[in-house]
Amino acid sequence: MATATTSARTWRAWGLGFVHGPSQIFFQRNAITGVLILAAFVVADWRMAVLVLVGAAGGMIGGRLSAYQDADIAAGRQSFCGALVGAAVFAALGGSAWWSGALAFAGGIATGPVTRLVDLLFTRTPLKTYALPYTTAPFVIVATIIAVSTRPLAVASSSAPGLADPVPAFLVSLLTNVSQVVLVDSPWAGALILAGLFVAGLRVGLAAVLGSVVGSLVSVALGEPWTVISSGIENYSGVLTAIALAVAFFKSSVGSWLYALPWIVVTAVVTLLMHRLGLDTYTWPYILTTWVALIVAHHLTGLRRS
Repeated sequence: MATATTSARTWRAWGLGFVHGPSQIFFQRNAITGVLILAAFVVADWRMAVLVLVGAAGGMIGGRLSAYQDADIAAGRQSFCGALVGAAVFAALGGSAWWSGALAFAGGIATGPVTRLVDLLFTRTPLKTYALPYTTAPFVIVATIIAVSTRPLAVASSSAPGLADPVPAFLVSLLTNVSQVVLVDSPWAGALILAGLFVAGLRVGLAAVLGSVVGSLVSVALGEPWTVISSGIENYSGVLTAIALAVAFFKSSVGSWLYALPWIVVTAVVTLLMHRLGLDTYTWPYILTTWVALIVAHHLTGLRRS
């Protein structure tokens, strides 16, 4: 009986991992949010959604092999990086070949030990003082290795041409900035994800909007082409930075929202520099900026960590 109960709990944890994982990309644990984000992948391409689920499954297996418990799996903390790896495999290599699924699964598994290594770096070294989260770092490490090693197999992007008219381009960017967090260029997908974030919490949704608006304004100020701005490729990391600093890693307050603003700008500048250097950015601009912001905040007063 005990074994059967344990098995049932394990299967339940894994089931929850599939829907909580996508929501954890945006620091949330909400099944409805996760389902809406999965729907956004389907809007982009059903094959992308399949690879996301395959990557998430691999992530949970890798997490279990790396000694993470059912509670971590159920919360989605061991599947969100794998889900993003699946999305990255589709974005780079498409979803037609069988080996796309194999890469998504293997890459998902790899996020488990990579997560453990990053976790140990932040908990067993002097960096533990700052309580830094591993966030999407395991994803970008694994996805970058896959992207570099499979460069000859890369497929051309199927994204629609960007808009050149300033007003429509800016308005569309507010949604594509959100969708590009999960490597999708679609305002409809962005709208679904944004709806999911508002389901998770009013402040979460508003923070995403703040990050999107500020990011696009920075791109305009820096003279980026409207076609690029409308695609969302320049400012998706700012959406994550805004949510992370305004409501996720700090107790939400006037101070946390004001503190997030300059870091959203920094994220946009870092993204631009990485693009001009021809680097695979993924969510590196958000990760690096947020880690620095958390270290700086440790030496400030008035901000309380969540």
